Amino acid sequence: MFQTFSGSSRRPRQVNLSGQNANPFAALSGTQKTVANAQQERQQRQQERDRLNASKRIQRTWRGHKARREIADERRELWDASDQRLRSVPNTEAVLVEQLRLIVSFFSQRRRDDVERLGLFSLRISDFGCKNFLGSTDVQPLLVGLAKVTLQALQRSLPQCPPKLLELLLAIVHGNRKAFQPLGRAYYTFLSTLCSGKTLATDDKSLILMAVAAPLKQHTSNRDEDPLLDAYSAFASCLLTTPNLTNVFGGLSELAAIIDIGVLSAALVRKFSSSLTFQFHNEARLWLLAHFISLHRLGQGYGQEPNFVRALSVQLSSSSTEIVGRILGTETMRLEQLGSDGEGYQNSLSPLPPFVKEELLSLVNQASIAGLLAKFNVDYAKASAAGEEDASLLASYMLTLLRIFPQRSDEIRMWLYLGSMSITSGGQVPALKFFWQAMSKTSIFSAIKADSKAALSVLRPQARSHASSTGVSGMAKDREWRTILLFLELYTFVLRFTDDEEFLAGSSPSFGQIDAPTSRIRASALPLEDVKNLTMFLKNLAFTTYYHAAELSDDDNQVLEGGLGAYFGTAPPPMFNIQNAAEESKRVPHRPFAGIAGMTFNYVRTIVTGAMHMLYERDSRRLFLPKGHWLMTSRFDMEGFIPSVVMEEERQHEVQEEGDGEDTTYSDDVPSLGLIGNSLTRRTVQIESQRKLQQKAARKKILAAVGPRLEVLQNMPFVIPFETRVQIFRQFVFLDQTRRRDGNVDPDLWRMSIIHQRNTRARGQEILGRHHAKIRRDQVFEDAYEEFYQLGEGLKEPIQITFVDKFDTVEAGIDGGGVTKEFLTSVTNEAFRSEGGPNWFVANDNNLLYPNPSAVDERREQMKKFGLIEGLTEWSDTVTEILKRYEFLGRVVGKCMYEGILIDVGFAGFFLLKWARSASAGSESGYRANINELRDLDEGLYQGLLKLKNYPGNVEDFGLDFTITDTISSPNERTATVTRDLMPNGSSMPVTNENRPLYVYRVAQHRLQVQPYQQTHAFLKGLGEIIKPSWLSMFNQSELQTLVGGDSSEIDVDDLRQNTLYGGVYQIGDDGLEHPTIQLFWQVLKNLEDTDRRKVLKYVTSTPRAPLLGFSQLNPRFSIRDAGNDESRLPSTSTCVNLLKLPRYTSMGILKQKLLYAVNSGAGFDLS
Repeated sequence: MFQTFSGSSRRPRQVNLSGQNANPFAALSGTQKTVANAQQERQQRQQERDRLNASKRIQRTWRGHKARREIADERRELWDASDQRLRSVPNTEAVLVEQLRLIVSFFSQRRRDDVERLGLFSLRISDFGCKNFLGSTDVQPLLVGLAKVTLQALQRSLPQCPPKLLELLLAIVHGNRKAFQPLGRAYYTFLSTLCSGKTLATDDKSLILMAVAAPLKQHTSNRDEDPLLDAYSAFASCLLTTPNLTNVFGGLSELAAIIDIGVLSAALVRKFSSSLTFQFHNEARLWLLAHFISLHRLGQGYGQEPNFVRALSVQLSSSSTEIVGRILGTETMRLEQLGSDGEGYQNSLSPLPPFVKEELLSLVNQASIAGLLAKFNVDYAKASAAGEEDASLLASYMLTLLRIFPQRSDEIRMWLYLGSMSITSGGQVPALKFFWQAMSKTSIFSAIKADSKAALSVLRPQARSHASSTGVSGMAKDREWRTILLFLELYTFVLRFTDDEEFLAGSSPSFGQIDAPTSRIRASALPLEDVKNLTMFLKNLAFTTYYHAAELSDDDNQVLEGGLGAYFGTAPPPMFNIQNAAEESKRVPHRPFAGIAGMTFNYVRTIVTGAMHMLYERDSRRLFLPKGHWLMTSRFDMEGFIPSVVMEEERQHEVQEEGDGEDTTYSDDVPSLGLIGNSLTRRTVQIESQRKLQQKAARKKILAAVGPRLEVLQNMPFVIPFETRVQIFRQFVFLDQTRRRDGNVDPDLWRMSIIHQRNTRARGQEILGRHHAKIRRDQVFEDAYEEFYQLGEGLKEPIQITFVDKFDTVEAGIDGGGVTKEFLTSVTNEAFRSEGGPNWFVANDNNLLYPNPSAVDERREQMKKFGLIEGLTEWSDTVTEILKRYEFLGRVVGKCMYEGILIDVGFAGFFLLKWARSASAGSESGYRANINELRDLDEGLYQGLLKLKNYPGNVEDFGLDFTITDTISSPNERTATVTRDLMPNGSSMPVTNENRPLYVYRVAQHRLQVQPYQQTHAFLKGLGEIIKPSWLSMFNQSELQTLVGGDSSEIDVDDLRQNTLYGGVYQIGDDGLEHPTIQLFWQVLKNLEDTDRRKVLKYVTSTPRAPLLGFSQLNPRFSIRDAGNDESRLPSTSTCVNLLKLPRYTSMGILKQKLLYAVNSGAGFDLS
């Protein structure tokens, strides 16, 4: 029962002592209500006090304003009264001084009558004698105020300009320098407004030129005086930023004659070095730069004074983003060309104004570059700190030009390459060797070359105190880096047109006079010992930038708003610069990469990697460096290296998957900026796009952080032994198979999982049906294309093949993997070897294959003959079909590599090199054609270009220009030709002795890169869908050939014997002994020549080469099965499963005879 029942039915009373009411709708309790009321009363009292104080301030302000206005009105009355007296009596100095005191005190720019009074007063002064009046001791203290009110009156009179007022202001400025100092910016801003948008009359122009010159001619004997620099700074920032000054003044010659370009340069350097740089908007900077270049040229010609170059450098760096984005005008420069992150935006940037463009392009000509080189020469010869500083400045300027004018970069490098420099012994050396000597003497080069670990301390940002303690000042470090980078820019250019013989001609380490008979290229070649030192430096530096990328690139992701980072790195286009000036100045990195102003991590790493790859590829061909020179295994724990790399690959895959999902979501919704209606929407899209860029940069940094070994392996794989990289490649493939097949790597298990894991059995059958094909023996490639092209990267999954004959009769047998191997090898044999077929690939003189460079042109010619017009759907569809077949061929080759199936196909070295560089396509470290690779394409053209390059006479006698003729040949048709420009306006550019190296490079680039671009790109796209480009980048061209076709070294019979499987009576029993016929077979095989061994291997496996890591990697394994005891029969094979069917021969002679007969006659299943 209820223990608490008392017998009473009344509800007991509950007393709450907490002061809280359980009813939420009830009034507040007494305590809380009191506190709330007190707070409200305090707020009311504070509001009353604030209102009272505000009313007092308003009253006080009004009383002051009213009093000042009344006083000013009284003074105006006094001024008017005194003016009435002056009309009846001659001007007296005392009355004029009194009027001056009055008008300075009451003048208001907003009142027109005050402006009129000041105009009348200027007439009075003119009548009295302006110079005498302004020089009076009573007037001197009032001149600053008079100048101020005069300038205000002139501003009020715009767009008109009362001459008397301007003359009065000029007289004040001439007479008293202090009167101008507080008015500098306002003074030149007024002149800028006066000049805007109109052409001046002769009288007005003379007066304005006098006004411009007045503040700039004071105390010119002391150029470093701050007031003079302030005047020039105001002149530059306010007047020279005015658009189209040349139209206003009818040319800038008169303006150039009245200024000192040296002082102007110093003022600009000081201005752009301050924190107020960003007060200029983009257009103002461009006009300032253009006017500055024009004034210098008109005033002093092409002299390259240090002050001028310094001022030009800082301005170019500040406006680099605008210049790079707009210098091409209406040509093909679009946002996606400014960086891969700009992909998807198709609207062209507005072109530069004609005057600005013309002045900027005037910097890039041979006369200007020659003067620059001469200045570099003289200053370096001084062997002084000032000379080295100037040389570093000019090197920085040179690098700036290369980044800002990418379309002219080869010409700039060519003009540099043609220069010669003086040395202390009195001789002349090529510019390239001179820069090498300067670079090799730097402390940075010596430290990094000697120790790979020293590069990190050199590149890591350091505090100033620590940097000074190391003995290398920031200025010296800056100077050394710029010398190094300028050499690398020039050296990578020269390597493009230097053949191997010329490269090796620098075996003599002499450094002196150029002999007349020696070509400039040979004279520029470095001694092999120097090349060895250079490769050590590049290898150690590149390793550090990849292995420690996460640490070193801390500041690189902030160089997004502009400045030097825009052209030294990958800054976005200027339309993304949507923050105000204050925010921009805060975003500028305070700690530039390696301590060098304007240097970005990406730029340094890219140019170093590009130079290193070019030297490595040359060493791969000619082997001029010691064996093992490129290895850096000491920097890794090699025992755990492979598992560590595989783990990093898995982590990077996870990061990329997360990022790819975000990118896909965003990219589907981003319209072209040109189609966005209002500015607010456009601004929103720009902000979102910038956010996307920052996310990509952050994700890239994360990838580098989680995979330092992988970064090294993919960008400089030669530091790891080849065998280790092959094992890593197979591990990557296995990891990818495991990931894609949900752990079911075996084909049969995968097929079972597909059937059982899907929602319905029919769905699983549909998926497996897409991976099954019926292939006709006489149409293998076309049937494969029709059946499997739509799979895309799904071709990675196991496929099943059913072969049929021409009568559609199915061949006996089940595809357990062997038929797939036979199918893939048959596809490659038909596509690469078929005679009279579509001719997708062609062979060079060494029977090495590469994509037919004229395949697309040949089909276009055929369509023209059929009457089709370019631009029609049928036209584009036909070209697309050709490229799809190249893409499918790439997938088939990738499938063979993915499954570990070797194919007997040899590719040209230059084509394989494109495989290795496909991961970095479009960057400086990507594939770049050079004359040496042309030998793999056309030996005759290669020899002809060598003769042209070394021709001792005048090459203009040949009548060549920068064009090339492509030959288009179709079966049973006349050969057609097409002439194409090698450069813009190449038909009007003759080949001369000076520019012939550039011509040689352009020809090689066209033949190797431009002409076959579509076919190669399609093939590499298909190959990359199966084998990740980053995996291919782990190998060079010869290693890739080994990966595709097997090892070309001598066949190891013992290794083959250890990895052979036996069937039938040949199966090894419990005694472990081989069958007598098997023992005879291995004895015969071991006694054969290597050529015959390869024939046997090809007879059984369809390829004459061994797998990379030995026959243990052969898939399926090499197998031998008995074929009866009839010794008259020949051996036969099933190449689809690598099976040799060997009769039980009893003598070595019969076995050898039958085996060689079968191998040489091509006996297969039919002869068995």
